[in-house]
Amino acid sequence: MPGILKKTRITLEMIKWEHSVFALPFALTAVLLAAHGHPGWRTLGWILVAMVAARSAAMAFNRWADADLDAANPRTTMRAIPAGLLTRQFVLAFTVVAAVVFLIAAGELNQLTLYLSPIVLLVLFGYSYMKRITRWSHLVLGLSLGLAPSAAWIAVRGSLDVRIVVLTAAVTLWAGGFDVLYACQDFEHDRSVGLHSLPQASGIAVAFWAARIMHLAMMALLIWFAVLFNFHLAGWLGVAAVALLLGYEHSLVSPRDLRRLNAAFFTMNGVIAMVFLVFVAADLWLRR
Repeated sequence: MPGILKKTRITLEMIKWEHSVFALPFALTAVLLAAHGHPGWRTLGWILVAMVAARSAAMAFNRWADADLDAANPRTTMRAIPAGLLTRQFVLAFTVVAAVVFLIAAGELNQLTLYLSPIVLLVLFGYSYMKRITRWSHLVLGLSLGLAPSAAWIAVRGSLDVRIVVLTAAVTLWAGGFDVLYACQDFEHDRSVGLHSLPQASGIAVAFWAARIMHLAMMALLIWFAVLFNFHLAGWLGVAAVALLLGYEHSLVSPRDLRRLNAAFFTMNGVIAMVFLVFVAADLWLRR
């Protein structure tokens, strides 16, 4: 039992389960909009299970697929597999279990979520190999998070509304933009081993401009989204808050100073997602 508990703790640290907060608030935003502010507890519960399971499977698979790459990168040598804390077999088994839980949760929601769930897993698992073939792997990571609101909408309604796809596009650019910045840390290493990224292909200065453009496009999409769903004052304040927080995030780092990148990438991204959810929820509930 102590060994199992230790492995569980290490696994949770490996997959950074607390970072589920990145996509989850956007999924819950879609749930509230789809359910007009009143989601059923059963549906909400299975959506939460599906979200956490899907992300856990994706992160574990990424660590399994990248084990050799992580071992060769000084920044990632202390991750669980290269450090010898977990075996590749254990991590792969965890991935399979998490994927099965996701499929079960999808089946408990409705038929369409079950039919589409393998496609979601394909995107989530496919990201791990994109850096080997294209500099635009950042957008695949973005899509992995961006699928969350559209999937949550389908989970509630059993069909897809094109309006929620606008939020999917916004989240895709949001996450993709910051993955571009995050990849700047591995600029030299990626060039030396032949891995692909926007910083590796174009340089750090160009990568920063690409991230800024992605986030400006994200804000344009959020404004369009607010119009499509007829946001009132609280919703528009949420959009404004996201813009301010994004601006603050970009002020934390520069092409010459990446020291506060973790604060920008992890802490502030979670804050942005939660702030948007809170304001949209307030907008919906104030209309009653």
